[in-house]
Amino acid sequence: MIYKSHDAATPTAGRPRLLPWSNLDGNPCYLVTDDTGTGRLARLADDIEAVQLGMADDLLGHAVDLLGDDKATAPQLRYLAACLAEALHDVHRIARSRGARLPEPHSDEKSRDSVPDEGPGI
Repeated sequence: MIYKSHDAATPTAGRPRLLPWSNLDGNPCYLVTDDTGTGRLARLADDIEAVQLGMADDLLGHAVDLLGDDKATAPQLRYLAACLAEALHDVHRIARSRGARLPEPHSDEKSRDSVPDEGPGI
């Protein structure tokens, strides 16, 4: 599924950024930054996203090891599945946040992207 920005006419820097955490009620938190997007809270969000992505990568390595172990128990596999679901949730949120901050392509870039590449002749 591809997520588009809320308003294509809005400059990228003016769009709200989905932060990598929720409020106390579990609702998403957003940040509206200046044109640079390098404020203290934006940098903190970047750091937390980097930690979440690193933890997901480590968990994926652990999952490969555990799934390859014939002696893995059902409780271990259920716990692994729960941890993988949480990590996937974090990674999905990061992808939506970063995707929403991508600039919209210009109309000439869109038309070039829709033309299939002929590739090398045979």
